[in-house]
Amino acid sequence: MDQPAALLVSDLPPDFARWDELLALILRAFAYMDGVIDPPSSARLLTSESLKSKARHETAFLAVENGRIVGCVFALERAKDFYVGKLAVEPSLQGRGIGGRLMQAVEDFARRRGKHAIELQTRIELAANHAAFARLGFRETARTAHEGYDQPTSITMRKALS
Repeated sequence: MDQPAALLVSDLPPDFARWDELLALILRAFAYMDGVIDPPSSARLLTSESLKSKARHETAFLAVENGRIVGCVFALERAKDFYVGKLAVEPSLQGRGIGGRLMQAVEDFARRRGKHAIELQTRIELAANHAAFARLGFRETARTAHEGYDQPTSITMRKALS
């Protein structure tokens, strides 16, 4: 895997104001799920304002290449772990290690905060995501259904941190 040149992964700066750009990235990254997952992704409900609010309660990490936001992930601190959500990488740059670098940033942060695990959910239909997270050390721990669904719609995956 080629590492992007000049890629910087860091937490969200306090003066961050590029919410529209961040939202557009997330929507592009999640667009392939349209018509594939049921129910539709909650990413479709995001707005620039809701992202700004999310960042007040969660820690966000950005991947920036040559000044352009090319990836992001959010991490919600819980009592014993961090819940990871909205991992997004610019579609044309996927497969270059950006997602892995973002997840490593979350892991490092979780360790610094004294947590021993990170957890996420991925949709049942997204087998490639299950495999990608398994390669990063995540293991399935549960299957859950969205409200109104009789069958599982999501897989919970957890990674123990050493």
